[in-house]
Amino acid sequence: MKNYLVSEFFGVNDPNKFIASLQETIHQVPGQGVFAGDNLFTFGRNLSFLDDEVLMAAFHKNADTVTEKAILWRTAIVYWAAKQGLRLDGDFVECGCYRGTTAKIISDALKLSCTGKKYYLYDTFEKDPRNEGLTSAQFEHEVKARFSDDPHVVITKGFVPESLNLVSPEKIAFMHIDMNNTAAEMGALNTLFARMVPGAVVVLDDYGWILHRDQRLQEEIFFKAQGRPVFELPTGQGLVIC
Repeated sequence: MKNYLVSEFFGVNDPNKFIASLQETIHQVPGQGVFAGDNLFTFGRNLSFLDDEVLMAAFHKNADTVTEKAILWRTAIVYWAAKQGLRLDGDFVECGCYRGTTAKIISDALKLSCTGKKYYLYDTFEKDPRNEGLTSAQFEHEVKARFSDDPHVVITKGFVPESLNLVSPEKIAFMHIDMNNTAAEMGALNTLFARMVPGAVVVLDDYGWILHRDQRLQEEIFFKAQGRPVFELPTGQGLVIC
């Protein structure tokens, strides 16, 4: 039995005080099966994804920032959903790939280059404080360099949904949406959802976060019209099975 602790929590008023209080709380619970990070704290859990040697090897190889390490449980959900897509017809899609970390973990863990599937990644690659001062062009180059040995990965720069008209798959076996923007996410769904094959999974990264409540409300309406309920996960993600 293992624990997983990362001191990355979002939206707290006093991070140091919060972490100190959390550490004190952890000392009061059984010493196994504790997960803390990414606004999640739970104990007495199996945390079975920590025992997945393939996933964890890819994760440790590619996740190099505190935030990337903190969202391990979210990454495990994406990995599970993508793994379901391996047995289906169609390609993979990620709208809002940012640094490409999650996609790289999934691609490596599933050995996607050996499956014949393509992985379509979309992002604006606009200048962002998190990009350590990189220009948009430098940021895009850095991400493309990350996938230089992955010919099955197709990276497209631009705003969604417009960029989807440049290149996108006809059939989709898995889709991950993480754009923190209502118009962009609804544009992606309106353009691509009809191409999802039966049994494919959509992971909505922002669905359960209060900060992105407007997205949830719009996506809830969209999926209700499709007859597909969205399940909100404790990780803050939304899960839809087509």
